[in-house]
Amino acid sequence: MKPLQAALQGTREVGFTVLSMSLSLVAVFLPLLLMGGLPGRLLREFAVTLSVAIGISLLVSLTLTPMMCGWMLKASKPREQKRLRGFGRMLVALQQGYGKSLKWVLNHTRLVGVVLLGTIALNIWLYISIPKTFFPEQDTGVLMGGIQADQSISFQAMRGKLQDFMKIIRDDPAVDNVTGFTGGSRVNSGMMFITLKPRDERSETAQQIIDRLRVKLAKEPGANLFLMAVQDIRVGGRQSNASYQYTLLSDDLAALREWEPKIRKKLATLPELADVNSDQQDNGAEMNLVYDRDTMARLGIDVQAANSLLNNAFGQRQISTIYQPMNQYKVVMEVDPRYTQDISALEKMFVINNEGKAIPLSYFAKWQPANAPLSVNHQGLSAASTISFNLPTGKSLSDASAAIDRAMTQLGVPSTGARQFCRHGAGVPGDDELAGDPDYRRHRHGVYRAGYPLRELRTSADDSLHPALGGRWSAVGAGAVQCPVQPNRPDRDHAINRHREEKRIMMVDFALEAQRHGNLTPQEAIFQACLLRFRPIMMTTLAALFGALPLVLSGGDGSELRQPLGITIVGGLVMSQLLTLYTTPVVYLFFDRLRLRFSRKPKQTVTE
Repeated sequence: MKPLQAALQGTREVGFTVLSMSLSLVAVFLPLLLMGGLPGRLLREFAVTLSVAIGISLLVSLTLTPMMCGWMLKASKPREQKRLRGFGRMLVALQQGYGKSLKWVLNHTRLVGVVLLGTIALNIWLYISIPKTFFPEQDTGVLMGGIQADQSISFQAMRGKLQDFMKIIRDDPAVDNVTGFTGGSRVNSGMMFITLKPRDERSETAQQIIDRLRVKLAKEPGANLFLMAVQDIRVGGRQSNASYQYTLLSDDLAALREWEPKIRKKLATLPELADVNSDQQDNGAEMNLVYDRDTMARLGIDVQAANSLLNNAFGQRQISTIYQPMNQYKVVMEVDPRYTQDISALEKMFVINNEGKAIPLSYFAKWQPANAPLSVNHQGLSAASTISFNLPTGKSLSDASAAIDRAMTQLGVPSTGARQFCRHGAGVPGDDELAGDPDYRRHRHGVYRAGYPLRELRTSADDSLHPALGGRWSAVGAGAVQCPVQPNRPDRDHAINRHREEKRIMMVDFALEAQRHGNLTPQEAIFQACLLRFRPIMMTTLAALFGALPLVLSGGDGSELRQPLGITIVGGLVMSQLLTLYTTPVVYLFFDRLRLRFSRKPKQTVTE
């Protein structure tokens, strides 16, 4: 047969299979376009890119590839055949071994079915038990720290605390540079940015360095410094002193202030959490000045005069502007700053009465210390308090989430308010909030529901009982190396599902054609289909596996994101490949028996 005729005939044989596979894959990625929240924003481009790539690949496979095969393929020379003979012998040996093992499997379908159900149960258990997180913690070489001091601290004392913390961190051998500042939203807060030495100049990860510094920083009295590693993915606008946030919302501010300290103290005792802190600052120092109006009237002192005195002394009152040719300067009236650091300054102040006499302020006024909130945070229309925390070494977000749920149940927190998980970035809604989002779960389940009708293009109406099996075999690969699973990464699951669907469609489509036109029994048809499709299945699987190996072996910055993805893809490919080769024939025969049982027409029985 001439090359062009062979190419056309091959295209006719696989054209419908290629079309059904492409439509199935596009249907798998379609729900990602409709997904909301942070996963939708992250994966929308991924879904569009792959869908367009699949469409282009379909067009090329049915047009350009046959044309190139017809005009460019030539009979191989003897030398080239000798080069490929060793590789060909290896594939033949693998195919023969697979054929022998497949015969045994088809003769013990019930045992294989039990093994399949057990494997599915094992996979579900692994997926539940393996630690989960939205994205792994990265070691970007930069740490960020939030300082939280006593709420009544002064600016001068806060500056001293900052310098003490900077000295402790600067003396660490893994630190290259550190900068910091105080102030901002509150006087008792500050920020620090720490640059670590390159990875090849230090033996510890960023998290290990944080764990070591945490012990040293805890010895500094009067203030706390909470460190966290800076991450590449940063979305949102909420500032916090730790990587993860647990926000309490309530319309009753008094109830929120009552329950927040109880919850914070309880969470601080949990071993699954570290660096627990809160942004609720309701214990600031305040001094209430109370006038004795009767005494003021008797002494001839006007209230306005007393208020003006205090405003001139402590209000930083602008009284004039000095204009110069190149600039202008504001003139501010105030007492010397050294007199504003102690309450005794009020005892030295005098008010001029109506007769021009100087009357001490302490004659007609008394001052009472009190507490006042430094700020009241809101989220939407509700008052909010955010409890921030980091994860200790060896703990995952799923562990922390379960521990927090148990603590909230033990405390008996009323259900009138709302609670929300967030991931720092600063304030990324993600992680546990997204994992529990019903819209997110609905779209994830819709991936399989939307893809199923198009996958059935490979079958006729009589063969609609051959569905594709689901399952997340990536959890097996992650469990083998104790790697945290990222449940909010459907891109990884779709890649494995796509690969598995292609192989099953290839096998089932050939088996159905062999039954219709080859007069073969279902067992003979699926056996022949598995043997003939073994080579392309192995070649595509090895290509995908070798493509994921660089992710597993990668190092350097960002490897914390790539390695878990590579491990789960490799583990998922190996397990799905093994199960596809041996369980697809068994499931095919099972549904064929089921079809014969419920069919009105007499069908050919399956031979054992």
